[in-house]
Amino acid sequence: MNSTLIVSPSPHVHSGDSIGKNMYGVLIALVPAFLVSLYCFGLGALIVTLVSVVSCVLAEYLIQKYLYKKEPTVGDGSAILTGVLLAFNLPSNLPVWIVILGALFAIGVGKMSFGGLGNNIFNPALVGRVFLLISFPAQMTTWPVADILPMTYTDAQTGATTLSLIHYSKDFADAGMAAIGLTGGSLGEMSEIALLVGLAYMLFRKIITWHIPVTILVTVAVFTGILYLFNPTPVNNPLIHLTSGGLMLGAVFMATDYVTSPMAKKGTVVYGIGIGVLTVLIRIFGAYPEGMSFSILIMNGLTPLINTYFKPKHFGGK
Repeated sequence: MNSTLIVSPSPHVHSGDSIGKNMYGVLIALVPAFLVSLYCFGLGALIVTLVSVVSCVLAEYLIQKYLYKKEPTVGDGSAILTGVLLAFNLPSNLPVWIVILGALFAIGVGKMSFGGLGNNIFNPALVGRVFLLISFPAQMTTWPVADILPMTYTDAQTGATTLSLIHYSKDFADAGMAAIGLTGGSLGEMSEIALLVGLAYMLFRKIITWHIPVTILVTVAVFTGILYLFNPTPVNNPLIHLTSGGLMLGAVFMATDYVTSPMAKKGTVVYGIGIGVLTVLIRIFGAYPEGMSFSILIMNGLTPLINTYFKPKHFGGK
């Protein structure tokens, strides 16, 4: 009896996922944090976010159309997401021209210089943020004081962040205030509660898995908890570290980037542990009070190595 082998391209079953669907799903998850940033910073938050998003979209469109001579793909939402995440890592009083520079660097250098979406080694939004931090340290570390729908922009009243207080002055900081968004900081780090709502939404929609964010948060909690046992000061307090700075924003929305994070589940755990350890080391023993951005970028660079040793199980293989 003759049998016929039919060969056809894979995959044979489509899950329904797409780049656009996932990107816009993440944007929906960012809505609670954006609303909190508007509540705390008002006009400044709106201006910085709009300028960042428009600059990222225009930069990607122009580079693809006139430099690469290819059909622009800005409709997939990735440029919009980069713009929002970059804005979420900036203070709300940052001048427009600096925001534009950061967006151009994030898209032009962090993303398109590697060939566009799917080819970039580092998270583009963090590339833009670190570029601005190195280039304009004074403007990037001047934090407006949180208020209720303020209509001020560059002339907003400024103050110290929670991490700055415990790092430089060793002063007491209120973890509860940081958790609900009543302290100074970048746009997207104002409320850990709002970020957790976004995390719950992405887990429910299966946009991301729990491995990276949970591993990062547990690592930071355990590491700082051990340090706190030996030296119970605010700078070692686990609650302060978990509810302050860009830890939650980075763990939920930055470190989970599909392109720059490991593919295998075991690899994502190693990746998350590395980010958590590096963040604590930089925060406590480094010269800079925040270390999340640097930690994620360092582990982005190690992702190819992690993928070499921790490979996903092949479908149909043992």
